[in-house]
Parts: sequence; structure tokens; C-alpha cells
Amino acid sequence: MIVGGWLPARVAEILPSTEHARILRLAVPDWPGNRPGQHLDIRLTAEDGYQAERSYSIASSGAGTTVELGVDLVPDGEVSPYLTQDMRVGDTLEVKGPLGGYFVWDADDPAPVQLVAGGSGIVPLIAIARARAALLSGAPMRLLYSVRSPADAMFRDEVDRLGMGVLGVTWAYTRSAPPGWAGHVGRLTPDSVAQAVWPPESDALAFVCGPTGFVENAADLLVRSGYDPARVRTERFGGLS
Repeated sequence: MIVGGWLPARVAEILPSTEHARILRLAVPDWPGNRPGQHLDIRLTAEDGYQAERSYSIASSGAGTTVELGVDLVPDGEVSPYLTQDMRVGDTLEVKGPLGGYFVWDADDPAPVQLVAGGSGIVPLIAIARARAALLSGAPMRLLYSVRSPADAMFRDEVDRLGMGVLGVTWAYTRSAPPGWAGHVGRLTPDSVAQAVWPPESDALAFVCGPTGFVENAADLLVRSGYDPARVRTERFGGLS
């Protein structure tokens, strides 16, 4: 983990991800690089001097001075409405990081990896999946990605592309599924998890990220299925839904 002071950052590129989420690519000249799964703090300063700070997962990893974030709108939030609706290319902010040494994947670890994402919890997990693809690690990797509907899936095209290569992908829909979907619709269940993840005897290392309620449920289902709690790493945010 590398933690320094606040660094100036400029918005270099903004890409739509869903109707309520954006991908922000920040140019950070003094960025030291980061490991897959880490996060950073951002600080916004208003013209009157008011400052707001928040933590966001990083979708990119490795060396380089471009840092990618995936930001989903929190309707009653203070910072995400600005980042997803008002921020423009060329705007400036400050970042501090990278942060976190626990929710991090080590590319030298050959153990199977199970990724479990709920909504925007995909952000640090797409960094891990990208690193797996780029580094040509031999670690088998699966992703179980739960979203309200197909339209709510961040990085959907990239997840599908990775799913045709190094990543085994299983989609889960909690409210509405695409036409022709024959699977379960609703919250994750013991059966839906067991069908999607590496079996417990594989000794897979699991990374679970999403809203608090989702993470608690998914991690509990993994442990109840036989996963060693010490092999289940969690990162949570927001409310209980």
C-alpha cells in the first residue's frame, strides 16, 4: 500500500456505462501505480472553499498515470451526483492513494479466484479480471455478477468479452432478466451460488464487493456452502439494498 498526500488530477475522458453510471479516466501525473482491487480517496473543492471527500474503487491497475474509476449515482448522495452528471472533461480534483492492502489480488498466487459483484461492486473486480487477462496468470477465475437488470450492468461489454476468454461469467438478475432468460430472478440463493462458483474443495480465494446487504448475504452463502471464511475477502459500501 502506498499512501501519500493529495495529488492533482484532471478528468481526461468520460464514458457512459449505464443510464446512471459513468467511467471516469483521470490523468494523475504523479500517480505511483496501484494493485488490482485497491481504492483511492477523491477530494472536491467548491468555489467557496467547501470540500467533500469520498472513497472510490479503482477499475485500473499497474503502472501508468491514468486512473480509471467507475462511479454509480447515489440519488441522495453528495458527491456521486456531481461525478455522474456535472463533471466534464478538463475539470480538476484531487486524489490520494492508492489505498488498501487486503482486498487485493496477487497475480503470483495460482489459486482459483472467485469474484462476486453486486451492482457497482464490479469496479475493483474488473480491475482484478483485467489484470488476470493482461498478466497471463494461470489462476482460474470466475465472476458471479448480480445486477437489477441487464441495463444496470457496468462494464457489461467488457465483462462479456472477458467471459469469452479468461473469465468464467455467470449473470444474476434481481428484478428483471433479458428475453429468453430461463434462470432464477431474485436475490442470490444457496442453489444459484453453488451453481456459479468454484466448489469449496477448490480452496478458491473469493472477493465479494457491493452494497452492504448484498455482501453480507453473498459472503454468508459462500461460507455456508463450505468456503473457509479466511478465504472470503469482502468490500462493502452504501446501504443495505
